[in-house]
Amino acid sequence: MKADFRTGLTHTQRVVVDRDRTIGFMGEGMRVYSTPSMVLDVERTCKDFLGRYLADEENSVGMRVEIDHLGPALLDTWVDVNITVTEIDRRKVTFEAEVRDALDVIGKAKHIRFVVELAKQKERLEAKKMKLAQLGT
Repeated sequence: MKADFRTGLTHTQRVVVDRDRTIGFMGEGMRVYSTPSMVLDVERTCKDFLGRYLADEENSVGMRVEIDHLGPALLDTWVDVNITVTEIDRRKVTFEAEVRDALDVIGKAKHIRFVVELAKQKERLEAKKMKLAQLGT
């Protein structure tokens, strides 16, 4: 991680609530932003922002997401995902997020990411792949 990465940094990402980000089980007229899409948008916003502060040989993986989906966002509107870095513990980074549409706070979240060294991560994944092959899966 670069030295200028610190707690208190903030970032906002605007996301359009397109059809793929909505639920359809209540009928076409009641399509709203889905909880899984909100989770994905919070995680992506945090990952992309953190990525600006990582070395080329680093990336990050999600460790935890806690989310409260507080209200609807309508199809073809936008939401802003506002994030703040609240804690840095070596390679573990905690974010608080607030998701708003033009009228309301529609979600709040806490997201934890872990910074990995790509070479070491590749070794771990290859070792797991080999163990699974030995099990015949």
